[in-house]
Amino acid sequence: MTEMMKAVRQHAFGGPEVLSYEDAPIPRPARGEIRIRVMAASLNPPDWYLRDGYRALPPEWRPEGAFPLILGTDVSGVVDLAGEGVTGFAPGDEVYAMVRFPDALVEGAGAHAEYVTVPANQVGHKPAGIGHQHAAGAPMSLLTAWQFLVELGHDAANPFQPQAHAPVPLAGKRVLVNGAAGGVGHLSLQIAKWRGAHVIAVASNRHGDLLRGLGADEVIDYTQAKPEAVCADLDLVLDCVGGAAAARFLGCLKPGGALFIVNPLGFDGHAEADRLGVTVSSTQVRSSGAQLDAAARLLDDGTLHVVIDTAFPLADAAHAHLRAAEGHIQGKIVLSVA
Repeated sequence: MTEMMKAVRQHAFGGPEVLSYEDAPIPRPARGEIRIRVMAASLNPPDWYLRDGYRALPPEWRPEGAFPLILGTDVSGVVDLAGEGVTGFAPGDEVYAMVRFPDALVEGAGAHAEYVTVPANQVGHKPAGIGHQHAAGAPMSLLTAWQFLVELGHDAANPFQPQAHAPVPLAGKRVLVNGAAGGVGHLSLQIAKWRGAHVIAVASNRHGDLLRGLGADEVIDYTQAKPEAVCADLDLVLDCVGGAAAARFLGCLKPGGALFIVNPLGFDGHAEADRLGVTVSSTQVRSSGAQLDAAARLLDDGTLHVVIDTAFPLADAAHAHLRAAEGHIQGKIVLSVA
């Protein structure tokens, strides 16, 4: 008899209304995988992009969809079962992970459920000093910031450029983080501070107190001033918003400076960057249990803090997607599964 769990599944692409809280088979771990009893999960942009079938992309780039689909990559929970060949984890261990990314961009990783299976090398040991909701809010945003700013940690081909992305030294440097209140932004701000940078955070004024509390040396309210008009001689801009508008930051950078773009699609400023002597770089975040373990001590001792925007029960995942659609998210949206 098949064991069943509760999960948030969809049987077609569309808006939040396609998400259904329903019964689904409990997955079995394959060799090299562990099964996690999910205590909390979180939402990330790929979740709402995949939910609606990437409608913003040209039709030929849209996935066909292997339904029923279970979204969700970020998870925190307890090891329930270890597959053959797994070492370093045992039932009862508290863990967190970003599940099967970037494969999950088109397949769904299954974390918005009571159980999920994960390759063991993608799993980190949950920091003891934080709860499951905060741990679930970390993986994708934390790994994105880590791979941009600290260590790439893999040799996979870069889908955005011919060369591998290379982080730059941050100690004593002037770093601007655009989109600093969002998931990637608020952790990037903190990592840059930990690495010794002077950090300028760009966000709307409603986030100002939060960003200063997280360590920002300066906060620019983009509704009152254009950061590209008031900043100069920067060593690095990390644009967590990205797109074509990222080119506006090129003139703020010193010769020899760098513009890192989390979402480089639409950017067309490479010729101008070459003229100014500025490096432009991007990378695709990838799952890494080793990097989650490396960052765990910083979450554990409070050097890094995950901000929770809102929390919803798993059964209310559709409402979580509606909250995401409202925008101006402060940190992360999480789902409580326990």
